[in-house]
Amino acid sequence: MKMKWKVGMLGVGVAALCAGGALFVQAHAARAAAAQDQSRSIANGGISASGWKGEVDASEAGRGMSVNDAKLTEENGVLHVTTGPAITYWNPKDVASGNYTVKATFNEPKFMNLNSHPHPYGIVIAGNDMGTPQSTYLYCAAYGNGRFIVRGMGPAPFQMNGREGEEASSVHKAAGPGSPVTQEVAMSVSGDKVSCSINGTEVASYPKSEVVGAGKLESTDGVYGIRFAHNTEGTVSGLTMTKQ
Repeated sequence: MKMKWKVGMLGVGVAALCAGGALFVQAHAARAAAAQDQSRSIANGGISASGWKGEVDASEAGRGMSVNDAKLTEENGVLHVTTGPAITYWNPKDVASGNYTVKATFNEPKFMNLNSHPHPYGIVIAGNDMGTPQSTYLYCAAYGNGRFIVRGMGPAPFQMNGREGEEASSVHKAAGPGSPVTQEVAMSVSGDKVSCSINGTEVASYPKSEVVGAGKLESTDGVYGIRFAHNTEGTVSGLTMTKQ
């Protein structure tokens, strides 16, 4: 009986060591992946597109990152963005109010070119107090793997469709890393409805009461622009606002 008990205890000990080893490997892999996905600094960064401004996320600023660690250029009306930290860009003259639609076409020439997993990019609306700690805005962004995310940003960011967003059949999927993928992203305000459409299909909508109020947006009126997640590269064309 003693021998069986010792053998049994030895088996339990080995199992515990194996489980502990597996947890250690998983934790190490997670730390390594996180380290690889830290926001990088883009050489010769900053904003050279005339009239445009930018702000990095508060979490990025807390790590010492700034607009000079990402890059925004413009040529023949096409914006070229390379990040760097997650960042929002806008031109103060671009203001929308009442009922409107803001849209643009986003092209990621090489899917996941600067990252180990898909990162989103899209349209920003309802920007107020931009460039200050009190800035608020709402964005809808597409991933090159068929997903999209809607999120409000401000002193207290709020998620509209979850931390990782969700899938939608209209969102284009890249053939694989290094392949091109294009998305047309639009955000609209119509009466009491705020919505996002991707490639011509509405993927999400919310009543204004869910996005405007204490701890959320100041208003659905405000500046509009574009947003790119960290370590992402792409172009933006046809950024327009039309009144409804």
